Amino acid sequence: MSLSEQLANIGSEVGRAAKWQGKDEEKFKGAVTRASEFFDLTLEDQRWKGRLFEIGRVKELFYDGISGRNEYKTDLKDLENYFYPFMSFVARQYTF
Repeated sequence: MSLSEQLANIGSEVGRAAKWQGKDEEKFKGAVTRASEFFDLTLEDQRWKGRLFEIGRVKELFYDGISGRNEYKTDLKDLENYFYPFMSFVARQYTF
C-alpha cells in the first residue's frame, strides 16, 4: 500500500476510537488495537524511513489521547482531522 493508504487506514481506526471513547469500551478497544497494529506496520515499512519521526510522533499523540494522561492535551477528534486529507485522497482514488 502507499503511504496515503496506510495513513488512511490508521485514520479510520483513530476515527472509530474517537467515536467510541467513553461510550462503548469493547468497540473502543478494538479500534485502538487495530490503529496500534497499523501504526506499527507503517513504522516497520522501510519505504517511509524519511517519515518515521512524523509517524512516530502521531502515534505518541494517539496514545496520549487514549490513555487519559493528556500530557499533550490530545483530542482524538483533532487527530482524526490530521488523517482526514489522507482518507479523502484515498477515497477519491477509488470513486467510480
